[in-house]
Amino acid sequence: MAGLATYDAIGRGYTGTRRPDPRLARALHDALGDARSVLNVGAGAGAYEPGGVPVVAVEPSRVMIEQRPAGAAPAVQARAEELPFADASFDAALAVLTDHHWTARVRGLRELRRVARRRVVLCNAAPSAAARFWLTTDYLPGFVRLFPPRYRAPGFWEDELAAELGGSVRIAPFPIPHDCVDGFYGAFWRRSEAYLDPRVRAGISVFARLDADEVAGGIARLAADLASGLWQSRHARLLDLDELDLGYRIVIADL
Repeated sequence: MAGLATYDAIGRGYTGTRRPDPRLARALHDALGDARSVLNVGAGAGAYEPGGVPVVAVEPSRVMIEQRPAGAAPAVQARAEELPFADASFDAALAVLTDHHWTARVRGLRELRRVARRRVVLCNAAPSAAARFWLTTDYLPGFVRLFPPRYRAPGFWEDELAAELGGSVRIAPFPIPHDCVDGFYGAFWRRSEAYLDPRVRAGISVFARLDADEVAGGIARLAADLASGLWQSRHARLLDLDELDLGYRIVIADL
């Protein structure tokens, strides 16, 4: 499902559960370094846009653009695969939790590289790590099938990034804090009851992309396992962790 259709359909209450987490914001701003201008691609409602430098946002969904707060960077309604800017227009291009929505991912990566003079910064979960998360393995196994088989192979995602972004590519883990305030798919790994809340699920595109019967069945099983104590006994080790590596990565490509 393309990002435009998804967020025009489910994005109206997005900012209720999707707020920038300060630790991820800090990591992304460090990754941008001393960039003097930034293009934020798949910008949504404006999370993680750096302050103090000129920023232009690109977002395909009008629903998301309308949720950008007063004073946010100017937004252009466009797609990652067809950025309406000249070559090397910005010091850095930024794409946070968005490339899985692109209809042509390789083309989008090439566009990021084209418009950036110095650096591309991308943040998302490596598809090969999808099966690390208990929500996927125990309750929503169909999530893995959303990725083409080649992306599930260890190393394919990383090799594609290096091939398409070129230059020097560094990939660093971002373990998810147990109290992450940005309610993306992996954010509630230690707060499992949050996934029972339809408002939380409405802010996570995975639930809109999966078969509705699978989602309903998975959430019902999770509710039953929480009520019986089975989830707590099965995942007791998680309750003492402050953070967990679920495969989320920050990619820095110096051009």
